[in-house]
This record gives sequence, C-alpha cells and structure tokens, in this order.
Amino acid sequence: MTDATQDGASAGGWSPERSAAGGHNPYLIAFVVSIATFMEVLDTTIANVALRHIAGGLAVGIDESTYVITSYLVANAIVLSISGWLSTVIGRKRFYMMCVATFTVASLLCGFAWNLQALVLFRILQGLGGGGMATSEQAILADSFPPQKRGQAFAIYGIAVVVAPVIGPTLGGWITDTYSWHWVFLINVPMGLLSLFLVGTLVKEPSGAEEEREKLLSKGLRVDYIGFLLVAIGLGALEFVLDEGQRNDWFGSNMIVSFALLSAFCLLALIPWELTRDDPIVDIRLLGRWQFGSCFLVMLGTFAVLISTTQLLPQLLQTELGYTAMLAGLVLSPSGVVTMMLMPVAGRLVTMVQPKYLIMFGAAVAALSMWHLTGLTADITYGYAALARIYLAVALPFLFLPVTTASYEGLPPEQTNQASALINVGRNIGGSMGVALAQTLLAQRQQFHQSRLIEHAAPSDLGYQQTIDAMTRYFQGQGSNASDAASQAVAWVGKTLQQQVDFLAYIDVFWTLAIVAVLMIPAAAVLRPIDLGAPARGH
Repeated sequence: MTDATQDGASAGGWSPERSAAGGHNPYLIAFVVSIATFMEVLDTTIANVALRHIAGGLAVGIDESTYVITSYLVANAIVLSISGWLSTVIGRKRFYMMCVATFTVASLLCGFAWNLQALVLFRILQGLGGGGMATSEQAILADSFPPQKRGQAFAIYGIAVVVAPVIGPTLGGWITDTYSWHWVFLINVPMGLLSLFLVGTLVKEPSGAEEEREKLLSKGLRVDYIGFLLVAIGLGALEFVLDEGQRNDWFGSNMIVSFALLSAFCLLALIPWELTRDDPIVDIRLLGRWQFGSCFLVMLGTFAVLISTTQLLPQLLQTELGYTAMLAGLVLSPSGVVTMMLMPVAGRLVTMVQPKYLIMFGAAVAALSMWHLTGLTADITYGYAALARIYLAVALPFLFLPVTTASYEGLPPEQTNQASALINVGRNIGGSMGVALAQTLLAQRQQFHQSRLIEHAAPSDLGYQQTIDAMTRYFQGQGSNASDAASQAVAWVGKTLQQQVDFLAYIDVFWTLAIVAVLMIPAAAVLRPIDLGAPARGH
C-alpha cells in the first residue's frame, strides 16, 4: 500500500494496523471467513429438502417436522440482532470462533438426534451459533480491507452467501436420496473444524477493535437487558409468525395473532428504548441514516426474491410437472455457476461505478427474471425454468455486493459490528418475508382462480358440454366403454382445471415478486454517490 493510500485510509478511519489480516494476504482472510458462511447458509436450504426424510425417520408428521426449520430461524434471528454488540464485548475473533464451534458441535448432535424433541433442541443451539457468524465475518472483512477495496472482498464472501442457497436443494436431495438425512448435518463437522483451524491460525484481532473493547469494559459492562429482551422476543416472534403463519391460517389462528401482537409490541417499544440508551444493544439509529436505511430495504427485497424463488421454483416443478427432487434442484445449479463467474466482475465494478447504478441494474434484471416466469405453461422445458434462474443469477452480484459495500459508507470503524448485524437481519428477515408472501399469495390466488374457473365447469355451460363430449369420445377410442369414458372425461376436466388454477396462481406470485424487484430501483436511486477514487470517510 502506498503512503498516499495509507494516509487516505487512516483519514477515513481505517489503517493497516486495524487490519484483521495480521500481515497475511487479505484475500486469503476473505476466503477463510467465507468457509463458515457457506456452511451455515447451505445448511438452511439443505434442511428444507430433507424435511420429508426427517419426518419419516423420526416417525412424525410433516407439519411437526417443520419445527426443525422454524426453531433454527427463530434462534438465528435472535442472535443475529445482538451479534454486533456481542462481537464488540467478547472480541470479534473470539466471538466468531465461539459461534463456529457452537454450530459445529450442534451439527454433530443434530446428526445423532434420536427424536424430534432432541433435534429441535439441537437446531436451536445450531441457530444460536449460526446467527453470529455472518456479522463477525463481514466486520472482519471490513477491517481487513481499506474501503476502496471492500467490494472485491465482499465478492468472495458473496459467493458463499448467494451460491449456497442455490446448490443447497440439489446437494440436499442427493445426500438424502443416496445416504440419509443424518448426513445433512454431519457434513458440517469437518467444514467447521477446518474453519476453526484456519481462523485461529490466520485471523488477527485488530488492535483498534481491542482498544474499543477495553474502553467499553473500562466503564463497567452495562448490559442492556431490556433492549435484549425486546429485540429477542420481537424478532423471534416475528420469525415464528412468518414461518408458521401460512400453515396455521394466519390471523385465523389465535396462536399466530398472539405472536404477531407480541412481536409488534416489542419492536415498537424497542425504538424509544434504544434511542435513549448510551450503550444500546442494537444501534437502530443506523436505520435512520439515509444511506444505511436504503441499503437495508434493498437487502430485504433482494433476499425476499432470492429465497422465495429458491423454494417456489422446485416446488412448482415437483408438484405440477413431476420433476424429482434431484432434477428440480438441478434447475437451480446453472445459476450458481453464473453467479460465481460474475461475483469477481461485480466486485471490480464496485470500485469503478457508483453502487446505486449497479443496484438499479441488478434490480431491473431481477424483475426481468420474474417477468420471464409469468409465461408459465404446462409444457415448459427444463431450459425455460433454468433460464429464469440464470437471469436472477446475473442480477444477484449487482445487488448483494453494491448494497453490502454501500451500507458501510460513511460509518466509523467502531460501528461496523452494529452495521453488519443489522444488514444481516435484513437478509434473514427478508428471506422469511419473501417465503411467507409467496406461499400466502399462492394459496389465496389458488382459491380465487378456482372460484372463477369452476363457474365454467357446470353442466349447463356449452363449452363444458363440448369438452366432456370430445374427451368421452377420446377415451372410448382408447378402448373404454361409454360409462367409464364419461367418468374419465369428467376426471380429466377436473385435473386440467386444477392444473390451470395452480399455474395462474404461480404466475400471480411471480408478478408480485417482479413488483418487489422494481421497487428496489427507487430505493437504490436515493443512495449518495461514493468517492470511488479514495476511501469512504466517516462523518
């Protein structure tokens, strides 16, 4: 690094002495800390695929097995929100290694779980460990690289965050079909041990971060217990509502209503409480910053589209077109390759083009991918579905990287922990909101289209009579007698009508997700320009 760059970096709050690379190549550090992220994000989507196998293996119903997912997400959301504060108090490297160790041990226990209760308990422990990893990793990257090079660092990290959900369904289907659901969790153990060894050997606790920690502790450790309870209960209840709402008829369920009211009360009470604390456990003032607040909204939208389509597209292919779990997962695989190829390109462009223009481009391409899926028919090919995901894969690097990079613009180094925690809360909650929106809209639109189409399936309808007559003659031509042919004709019309209902409902969902993507464009347009020729400066 040149003297001029060092001076500029120092002026912006960053200096080589603050680097977590500890004399090692910072790109090596970016790779090392991405290992655990890949493991944690991959685990979420793999477990989704394995639910039926888990239910069968533990002799429980499918509805009961969903708590394997819900318990993890709730625990993950709780820790994620306070991980910035914990990282500062415990020390970034120490906290990170504690999280990786907890996640690894919990994965081993999940693999050997003997009943559903034990598995849910171990998944909660796994979620507590996984929730703190992403925040610490992003903060380590922000400290390892000067601001003008963070885009390239986050490109490596982004491959783990964006590609893992894509290959998760394919890998999960292959593991559960070839071996057993236990290995969905056991494969985390060697990856976790490798991550612990490399982080312990290569990553350094920045001197500046240590000084901030000592300064905080010298005043006496003041724990914001009320703030912790408000954010833990508020986000935990919200995650439960989003994940279980559709299965429990949303506000037709007293349980969902109770959790929704509890979440709303805690999150609303959190705002005045945290704004009046000297040492808030969650620095929600960041959300009031124009730059950071806009980045938070775009991150919500990005992962709402990504995670909902990652679940929705394989579901469509399996239920409506008869794809196997493995083949449905393979539809997503080409997009993972495209994202990996474009991440370095986007990382380079972040240093040359204003982030808001890259985000607007990415949002437009994401909207195009959703619009492409509104042309669904019953005879779409594998290539049609894969192409839609490839469009989205092109968009993701131009959304994730600029958003992550721009969210740190103007923030002093001591706020990177809190900023990282909140931007990852946006990623986590955005994904859950996207899935909840997609599944709820799908069910409601199925009811709507069925009520409309069934009006034309009455014996008095001329078109219905003509279709029944034509199909009866067809089945008679296939060798059925008149009575059987008539029954087969009615059954065929019912099946075809239901398929059309389902496709129309999926099309409505994809239109809605296209609108979500379009709304990210004005959110990005208000971002402040960043000085691309010099490091970002704090206020």
